[in-house]
Amino acid sequence: MRRNKDLVLALVWCTLAFAGIAVALLWSIRKFEAAHPWVYWCLILLLPVVALYIWRNVRRGPMVRLSTLYAAVNGPLDVFAFFRHLPFATGVLGLGLLFIALARPQSEDNWQDVKREGIDIVIALDISASMLARDLKPDRLEASKRVAMDFIDGRPNDRIGLVVYEGEAFTQCPITTDHRVLKELFSEAHSGLIDGGTAVGSGLATALNRLRESEAKSKVVILLTDGVNNAGTVQPNDAAQIAEQLGVRVYTVGVGTRGKALSPVARYATGQYRYDHVDVEIDEATMKSIADRTGGKYFRATDEKKLKDIYSEIDRLEKTRIKVTEHRSKHEEYEPYVLVGGLILLLGLLLDRTILRSMA
Repeated sequence: MRRNKDLVLALVWCTLAFAGIAVALLWSIRKFEAAHPWVYWCLILLLPVVALYIWRNVRRGPMVRLSTLYAAVNGPLDVFAFFRHLPFATGVLGLGLLFIALARPQSEDNWQDVKREGIDIVIALDISASMLARDLKPDRLEASKRVAMDFIDGRPNDRIGLVVYEGEAFTQCPITTDHRVLKELFSEAHSGLIDGGTAVGSGLATALNRLRESEAKSKVVILLTDGVNNAGTVQPNDAAQIAEQLGVRVYTVGVGTRGKALSPVARYATGQYRYDHVDVEIDEATMKSIADRTGGKYFRATDEKKLKDIYSEIDRLEKTRIKVTEHRSKHEEYEPYVLVGGLILLLGLLLDRTILRSMA
């Protein structure tokens, strides 16, 4: 019976040792990357060592077979006998930790240097009275502003400015990376700020003037209109020639449905407009000529969905350049395993040579 108790205790202590090794191994695999992962397989060598130890203990004396483990577990046992196999178990655990240390677990630090090369963009927005036509909801101007602000939100690395024009043109917001201010000024743009008319050429020329001293490698103007150039001192094709010389791409957008649209035809003294269905006239030939000459593209936005698709395509065509340099460094993490494993081995040796020596 005593031999059976001793066998159970040996198995218990060895199982605890292997449990500790398993926990340490799983922690190492999950948290670190091993320089020599094949060393982990050396832990299997501990199994025959444990088997030999248990076999030697079994052969030390006769064994009485019991039909139940109750007597082995609950029979009388002194404290020193209970810890008799502790030195061996600590040795197994310490060796296991040292094997893990030999695999050289390493942690890794990764970081990146990101260099973003933004694009300078000026949106030239027609705010003439015809932009209040209701073929887009609630009207062309508000739909254009709403979609443009979504476009701005999607380009946080770019400097963007806003030029508005009717019979004349002026800068509503210089090119800036402060998109919060830009969007506030965008929302304040409305028809009637300046003399009536549609000065497409002046609007483009003013936008180009904002980009004249830009040092960005990519410079873009998005020119939106719903009509024909009928005001201003600069002709659209002359402005396109300047854009070509400055290396500015111009994307032109004609806003308005095809056919007739409910548009303002007169303005009352109260500031309200009278609406009627009138023909939509957009000088598409000139818009295409400007885009082709500057390396841009002409789009026709007949509804808000089409307008969103146009901005999405411009966003795709004018991608911000991002240069990423990756850095990586590794740190050795085996020291704790060596320290703890060595201390456990030392503890087992001290116990075997002192307190538990008489039980060997």
